[in-house]
Amino acid sequence: MERTRWSELDTRKKYGIVAVSVVELVLTTAALVDLVRRPADQVRGPKLAWAAGAFIQPIGPIAYFAAGIRRD
Repeated sequence: MERTRWSELDTRKKYGIVAVSVVELVLTTAALVDLVRRPADQVRGPKLAWAAGAFIQPIGPIAYFAAGIRRD
C-alpha cells in the first residue's frame, strides 16, 4: 500500500481532512477546559484519567462529555 502525499490529494479531500482535524481539536480543547474548570466531585472517576483519555481521538472527548460528567 502506497502512501498518498498531501500535494496529490484533491481539494475536497484536503478540506475534509482539515475539517475533521478542526472538529477533533475543538472537541479536545473543550473537554480539557471543562475538565479543568469543573470541580472533582462533579466528574466521574479521576480527572487525570479523563485528561489522558481526551487525547484518544475521537472517542476520548466524546466519552468525557457523555459519561465523565456527573449530572445528578
